[in-house]
Amino acid sequence: MSEPTTERFTFTRDGDQLVGTLYLPVDQPVGAVVTTGPLTSVKEQATGAYAKALAGRGFAALAFDHRTFGESAGQPRQLEQPEGKAADVTAAVTALGHDERTHRLPVLAVGICAGGGYMARAVADDTRLRAFAGVAGYYSDAAGFAESSPDAYQAAIDRGRAAERQWRATGVAETIPAVAPDGGDVAMPLREAYEFYGTSRGAVGNYTNAFAVQSLAYTTPFDAQEAAERIRVPFLLVHSEHALAPPLARRFYAAVDAPKSELWLQSQGQIDFYDDPRLIIPAVDAIADWFTSTLA
Repeated sequence: MSEPTTERFTFTRDGDQLVGTLYLPVDQPVGAVVTTGPLTSVKEQATGAYAKALAGRGFAALAFDHRTFGESAGQPRQLEQPEGKAADVTAAVTALGHDERTHRLPVLAVGICAGGGYMARAVADDTRLRAFAGVAGYYSDAAGFAESSPDAYQAAIDRGRAAERQWRATGVAETIPAVAPDGGDVAMPLREAYEFYGTSRGAVGNYTNAFAVQSLAYTTPFDAQEAAERIRVPFLLVHSEHALAPPLARRFYAAVDAPKSELWLQSQGQIDFYDDPRLIIPAVDAIADWFTSTLA
């Protein structure tokens, strides 16, 4: 398999520049893929791994830093805003449509982990996206959380709103670590998340181990499940019984009323989907086949 080339790719949303890497195959690409990834992540991590692998299979593939993360502009830094990330994807689709390297190509979507839910919203709202693959996606059910744990649900939103008021009043954004070795008050308490983001395995130079607390006002009520029944393009679910929330993945898949297929792999957990070739290779093979068949 030929090694893809990479080129810098920039575009804007709401006046802020977003910075990405466009992975290009050796031959003429058959489609352009836009990716979005896990909570707080940057383009050199999971999305870059999948974009590179897809380019090796004939697609132009974009991994980019969302607004407020990595090399991209935007304030406050490290703000995790699901609707905003979906809007970033829409801006990326527009940019791919205007760029001479990709403007004639159909655009396809890959979402990984939290990006599976974010991409679901983007795909449901943007008819330019021709097909969608979710890899170890977290398909959040905000309505279910609010019903089962109303106090915790409201407390998280209230904490986020208080932090946002403080930022608007002072310009100082409260943050907590994204990960820490012993968990605690962090965005991602799973030990396996620390073993990726908190070590040389995944802590690339462009990554900041922080999460803006005001994000809770947006992530807590975000509901990916509602997008499922609005998806009208072919959907591929790639998941594992040991990845995040298999029941939510199954419920999301069942609600999609479009051509669909599922691939269940054997993983140790969630995070090995980000960098383990034993998962990335079969996942990307399936994605490439699925996308190619939808474009036939």
